[in-house]
Amino acid sequence: MTVPFRAVPGLLAAAVLLIGCSGATDEPDATATTSTVTVVQTREHDRTAFTQGLEVSGGELYEGTGRNGSSYVRVSSLETGEELRRVDLSSNYFGEGLTVAGDSLWQITWRDGVAFERDPVTLQERRQVVYDGEGWGLCDDGDRLIMSDGSSTLTFRDPASFDETGSVQVTVNGEQLSNLNELECSDDGSVYANLWQSDDIARIDPDSGRVTEMIDASPLWNSMTSDERAGADVLNGIAQIPGTDRFLVTGKLWPTMFEVQFTPQP
Repeated sequence: MTVPFRAVPGLLAAAVLLIGCSGATDEPDATATTSTVTVVQTREHDRTAFTQGLEVSGGELYEGTGRNGSSYVRVSSLETGEELRRVDLSSNYFGEGLTVAGDSLWQITWRDGVAFERDPVTLQERRQVVYDGEGWGLCDDGDRLIMSDGSSTLTFRDPASFDETGSVQVTVNGEQLSNLNELECSDDGSVYANLWQSDDIARIDPDSGRVTEMIDASPLWNSMTSDERAGADVLNGIAQIPGTDRFLVTGKLWPTMFEVQFTPQP
């Protein structure tokens, strides 16, 4: 989602109350564990970037941004942060999540119903595919694309055609969990989702839809100074550093990108 909003930090408890229209499921989930973030290091982040998608692939950091007239995809060196290449979207489009799937880079749009397939090396557009509904987050688990639309639904798509192949409802402790935003498909098969209007990240089993872990990322916001917070928007953007237990996490218009580990709360 893209409407500017700054939630009260530390909404871990409130996140379990984000209930979908149908309410509780018949069989309660196993209780999700709770974790927080431990900062390994910080990196500079362009505070003009309205971050919608973040992913590490081939030693490079892919970032997609939103807003009409300022949506783009850029690729930077993961090691140095140097921008290597960039492509701007037409002002007609509001960019959202992105993911690298094999030899394709897919980028979705918010309410435009258009997905762009690009060459991940050159960022040259190959084609556009039309889909129904809104686009928020996108990731690739190696076999399928997984897409969010701000509801409690994750939609599965074919990575070659972008056709819908199925869906799952996400639940936490037996209740539907909505506001699923930016997504990251991790090495262990889980999907991590930023929860819009909160400082929380949900770890999801994409096959069952069950949330297995709720992560309180409010320490990141709390660590920034009042000047750094000025003009900053919600937490959004999560990317695993492949082969490690570390993730890059940032937000829309944040001046900092955090390299973190998720650690259990006592």
